[in-house]
Amino acid sequence: MGKLKGKVAVVTGGGRDIGRAVCVKLAKEGAKIVVNYFDSDKDKDDTMSAIKAVGGEAIAVYGDVNKLSDINNMVAKTKEAFGDKVDILVNVAGGLFARKTVEELDEKFYNLVMDVNFKGTVFVTQAFKPLMGKGASIVNFASQAARDGGGAGSVIYAASKGAVMTLTRNWAKELGPQGIRINAVCPGMIATKFHDDFTKDDIREKVAASTPLRREGRADEVADLVAYLASDESSFLTGNNVDINGGLAFS
Repeated sequence: MGKLKGKVAVVTGGGRDIGRAVCVKLAKEGAKIVVNYFDSDKDKDDTMSAIKAVGGEAIAVYGDVNKLSDINNMVAKTKEAFGDKVDILVNVAGGLFARKTVEELDEKFYNLVMDVNFKGTVFVTQAFKPLMGKGASIVNFASQAARDGGGAGSVIYAASKGAVMTLTRNWAKELGPQGIRINAVCPGMIATKFHDDFTKDDIREKVAASTPLRREGRADEVADLVAYLASDESSFLTGNNVDINGGLAFS
């Protein structure tokens, strides 16, 4: 334990599910955590309690990653609490919001999904990049949906995550000479509120049965992968979109 001791990590979407698991895992490894949250105070409080329970140090900052003013406030609060250096940025914030057919799509929904999944990743990274130097690591969140097109009604979500994958590859080339690594994780069916809200039970059971490991993944398993990509153990990995789906799909 402690491979991230002394590091400062910013996690967007840290209030629940995979974001919370990432915050707790990085804290267990010794990082100081900036928990960005949006959904609710209870979610934030639960994450902060979980970090405290593992002996971690953290601050919580409310913010909508679609709004540049909120992003800039997140940077300011980070500097106020932990200084002018950020070692790890994890862009978890995102969402599906609804499943919509071709006929049901509208501009408002398109903008919502693209903004939170792609725009947020772009501009949060841009804002924190001046605080990141040699040895820093960025971990984005893409999705298996970007590999296979996603399930019914998730085309904009899948496309937005495909954009995250492309961004990750491109910025690996740009940031690499500065000593900054950037990778993305591509989760498959993970047992979280995301699927509780948007995936029917029979579909989840079918997907799990089709997975070589015959089950859904867990948020803590994704967090373990993020911690690896954030640490010096992955020091020669950049530009990768790493699948974590129990063998259901291969890159």
